Amino acid sequence: MESITQILARELDKKPEHIENVIALLDEGNTVPFIARYRKELHGAMDDTALRTLVERLEYLRSLQERRETIKKTIEEQGKLTEDLAAAIDDAATLAALEDLYRPYKPKRRTRATVAREKGLEPLALLLFAQERDSAAPEILAEGYVDPEKGVASVEEALAGASDILAERISDDAEIRRILREYIAAAGSVSSSAAKEEDSVYRLYYDFSEKISRIKGHQVLALNRGEKEDFLNVSVIADRDACLQRIRRKVLIPGSPSMAFVRAAADDAFDRLIFPSLEREMRSSLTDAANDGAIHNFALNLKPLLMQPPVRGKVTMGLDPGYKNGCKVAVIDATGKVLDTSVVYPTFGESRKKEAIRILSSLIRKHGVEHIAIGNGTASRETEQMVVEMLHELHGAQSYAIVNEAGASVYSVSKLAAEEFPEYDVNLRSAVSIARRLQDPLAELVKIDPMAIGVGQYQHDMPQAKLEETLNGVVEDCVNSVGVDINTASPSLLLRVAGLTRTTAKNIVTYREENGAFTSRKQISKVPKLGPKAFEQCAGFLRIPESLQVLDNTAVHPESYAAAEKLLALCRLSLDDVKSGSIGDLRSIVEAIGWERVAEECGVGTPTLKDIVSELLRPGRDPRDDLPPVVLRRDVLDIRDLKPGMVLMGTVRNVIDFGVFVDIGVHQDGLVHISRICDRFIRHPSEVVSVGDVVKVAVLEVDEVKHRISLTMKDIKE
Repeated sequence: MESITQILARELDKKPEHIENVIALLDEGNTVPFIARYRKELHGAMDDTALRTLVERLEYLRSLQERRETIKKTIEEQGKLTEDLAAAIDDAATLAALEDLYRPYKPKRRTRATVAREKGLEPLALLLFAQERDSAAPEILAEGYVDPEKGVASVEEALAGASDILAERISDDAEIRRILREYIAAAGSVSSSAAKEEDSVYRLYYDFSEKISRIKGHQVLALNRGEKEDFLNVSVIADRDACLQRIRRKVLIPGSPSMAFVRAAADDAFDRLIFPSLEREMRSSLTDAANDGAIHNFALNLKPLLMQPPVRGKVTMGLDPGYKNGCKVAVIDATGKVLDTSVVYPTFGESRKKEAIRILSSLIRKHGVEHIAIGNGTASRETEQMVVEMLHELHGAQSYAIVNEAGASVYSVSKLAAEEFPEYDVNLRSAVSIARRLQDPLAELVKIDPMAIGVGQYQHDMPQAKLEETLNGVVEDCVNSVGVDINTASPSLLLRVAGLTRTTAKNIVTYREENGAFTSRKQISKVPKLGPKAFEQCAGFLRIPESLQVLDNTAVHPESYAAAEKLLALCRLSLDDVKSGSIGDLRSIVEAIGWERVAEECGVGTPTLKDIVSELLRPGRDPRDDLPPVVLRRDVLDIRDLKPGMVLMGTVRNVIDFGVFVDIGVHQDGLVHISRICDRFIRHPSEVVSVGDVVKVAVLEVDEVKHRISLTMKDIKE
């Protein structure tokens, strides 16, 4: 039997020693971001995604091993554990295979076979199942088991009971189940039909059939939801005759008087026990795979959304559009501090729109607003048109961007928002959040439950615990890859730093308020309840721009400060050179000496040395600054302005199984179908694009009535 380390090494295509090291690090209480960043020599430079895949698979394999031992112990207590069975249990690679082996020994609820055994009919069943060629006919054999006192009044009742026992025995056969499971998975299909005559969003599935091997995850989730809402009848279809042939090959002995009897029992086993069970299992397996795919897709979309480039250092106005309650306005300074708030009503007629422009223009002049962030929800289009009209009147340098406001309303009514803005109305809080999302998307979005950020599909149908765990992992990885300024970060942001808990995050803020700004990383260890292990995990991800030690504002871990200083000395440089930005081409200097030689002299591995060099070259760098900037606009298009063939630049807002939604500045996002993304075959749009990407698209078709825009990224001619 392969060890867990061997299985993981094979599945992940990693060296066994690297897998062992990661498992040991995890068991010691180290976090994934810390392992990914600061223990590269021990795991062969796996990234955080690979490490989280390893963690998830490790948990499954350990649970499988625990279940394996429980099953063997239970069967052994029954006195039925043989060497062959124990070996088969040890070799079972999946929970389904393991449960198949356990099925005959698993305590069952009272079944028809149980009743038949209580009537003493198991010996008859085994005798018939043996199918000896020289045995008597089943009816003759059954005569000896007729016993009215035991509830067997006739030969027919005896044979019926024996058939029930055989049906259950055949159903419990692990090999038969494996063969049928593999056949149905390869050749079976999923079919659906309308459960009611009325039209619905599920009409595409009113007469639907697709092979199990080819069905898409989003189709599975749509079928499940349609069935749950009573619009669809869904079933698994398999060739019954082909399935029965596979069972008969395993259980029938030609030429026996009881062969026909056993064949009938086998048919009954398939129809009544095996197929309904495998159908449920197949549906569950498809759903699990679809859920995993959807969760993976959600995580893929969430990461680039969180990592959108910040628009820093500018006074920003946030607009939360609305009809009935008006458009909420908040002006914040370059640090996110609220300067002013208001409510305007641009959708209440021309006069109110002009009044809104006057009020907003006054706020822009008063506070020197340079950027306007407009939420993309209700009344966004009208608000955008009003902003464009205002910008034309101002003749200034102001620009605007449409900001994804998903989750803003959730945040505005949260306890966290109430603590942060007790003096502001719920609606005004969302305007502040929208403005801050433009300034620093990551710092603001960490305050919101990741599941409330709409960049997935069917997220409310997902296993919530697994979805939450996955998305929280994405948030954690993003926060730690960027780093956090300990002197300005909110408790929500600090909570996502590796090694910190809700308590220690709050204690950092309290310590900051009571003692002033942190001036060194050493000070962090003075925070109450933040022990040595927590310090080890978090220190490298916390930045202190105010520190006299320039390394405190980099991702260099305190444990590597000595190595960084040795590196600089070896290259005839100093920390003062780093601070002044005059270290030249440090990478070329190290290359001339030799990476391995320098790493050995500094007492670190080559991967760590390369990270140190990168940080010394750009201390305090933000990886988001290397990404394409946010698209800032000064004008707006109407859907009526769009014509087939028109070429536009847009921002990817969502990536789903069948395509990509792109914001092209007309309020209604356009869809690029997966077949129109690129010239080569791709299984999923995420292979080519991510949320936040700026892409060139051409208009294919516009449906003004249904507000649908069809776009292409292929064969664009300008």
